[in-house]
Amino acid sequence: MPCQTYSFYVLSVIMIYFGHFGNSFKLATLQDDIDQLKADFNASLSDVGDGGPIFTDKLKNWTEKNEKGIILSQILTIYLKILEKTDKSKKHVRNLSEELTALKEEHSDGSQKMEYLMYLAELQTGDLKIQRKAVHEMFSVLQKLVETPTSQKRKRSQFQKRCKC
Repeated sequence: MPCQTYSFYVLSVIMIYFGHFGNSFKLATLQDDIDQLKADFNASLSDVGDGGPIFTDKLKNWTEKNEKGIILSQILTIYLKILEKTDKSKKHVRNLSEELTALKEEHSDGSQKMEYLMYLAELQTGDLKIQRKAVHEMFSVLQKLVETPTSQKRKRSQFQKRCKC
């Protein structure tokens, strides 16, 4: 896949995943806007291919729908940050910003999940209080880890059958 099409590919994956092929979204229009944005950034220069793509190769590792939602939400955030620093007087920049913002608002829970992942990464595991709390919760966490999706579904359906509210 040529380097020039990476951003369109990633944006297409985001749009398809989030199901935003509704009334307001026109893929052909967005392709034109992205082409104009590529021209603004000189995205056809040879150094664009150095080191490979920054998003598309990594997307292959995210296979489950919830996982993809988290990573695609973060990629949307990056695109929006890039567009914030561009000339807003250009129509194609405004169009892309509006579409990406709409997508971001529809799927905002990915950011909250990412923030929680960052919180976990920064957790002070050397702190004795954190260690005690973690050990206290260990059985429950491991129980959730080994619980299969079918057993979760069965528990929910059994609960619904018992409760005739």
